[in-house]
Amino acid sequence: MKSNTLLEVRNVKKYFPVKDKNLFSSQKHYVQAVNDVSFTINEGETFGLVGESGCGKSTLARLIMGLIKADSGEINFQGKNFLDLHGKELRKSRKQMQMVFQKPYESLNPKMTVGQIISAPFDIHGVYNKKERIQKVKELLEMVGLSQQYINRYPHEFSGGQRQRIGIARAIALHPKLVICDEAVSALDVSIQSQILNLLNDLQKEFKLTYLFISHDLSVVKHVSDKIGVMYLGELVEVGDSETIYNNPKHPYTQALLSAIPIPDPTYKKEQIILEGDLPSPINPPSGCRLSTRCPYAIPVCKEMKPALDPLDTNHSAACHLLSNSKLQKIN
Repeated sequence: MKSNTLLEVRNVKKYFPVKDKNLFSSQKHYVQAVNDVSFTINEGETFGLVGESGCGKSTLARLIMGLIKADSGEINFQGKNFLDLHGKELRKSRKQMQMVFQKPYESLNPKMTVGQIISAPFDIHGVYNKKERIQKVKELLEMVGLSQQYINRYPHEFSGGQRQRIGIARAIALHPKLVICDEAVSALDVSIQSQILNLLNDLQKEFKLTYLFISHDLSVVKHVSDKIGVMYLGELVEVGDSETIYNNPKHPYTQALLSAIPIPDPTYKKEQIILEGDLPSPINPPSGCRLSTRCPYAIPVCKEMKPALDPLDTNHSAACHLLSNSKLQKIN
């Protein structure tokens, strides 16, 4: 683990058991939500995680936060395996890792005031006295662009963007090292999205925050991310810096995703790659490469052997047997 690496996810796996519809069957089935995922996030950077709905992004976020336990692998945070921590040591590490959720109203307790919501981390970790907590909450409200006068109001009195600002204030209350943004702007209007993204950027600079930014919107991820990981059916298929992923995608799935981004120019004709067929079930995914049933370039080895996430250069890796195939070209 490098000295500037804040988070290292190594070979993490999470399967969820599902009940068989046949009452007399003894066979067990599992949803393979996250399968052998590895990546690193350096201090001060934003790592964007993209992919279709149901690919395992949110499950991975909850694994990193410790909200659910991984079946295997390592989640090394500040040099310690998060999965091995217990008691006071786990509690101390949790202070350094916070989360901003997708739906701001559902993540805020409607029976609590804004002041109570934002000061909840202080209560949990036993920091500051009552007077200090009130002052800190007022400061946090100002930081996220809200008036101090809102401290005694309730979540239903705010708009979606304002609620998300409250959620962000709660997330940064303890000055964490890592903030996980799980679809943090997807439930907001486009005009409000840009305001929240600018706020997150300003807070990152001010507090030297590190972000794991999860989204299905590739244009948003490009705007905020230093590095990007692309997930498909529970696995990472491509990882690289933002410019490389968007200007020179190598994996067929990444190419297909990027080709679907609309361009606000009616005169520009862009070729769109269509992946045929339905998304396979995570209960019974294809053997070998999980994209093999939909990939237009698949050859027999793709159906037989899982491709490794191999480095293409210093800051770019992809899991594909066909990277040397002349058919795989950059999308223009």
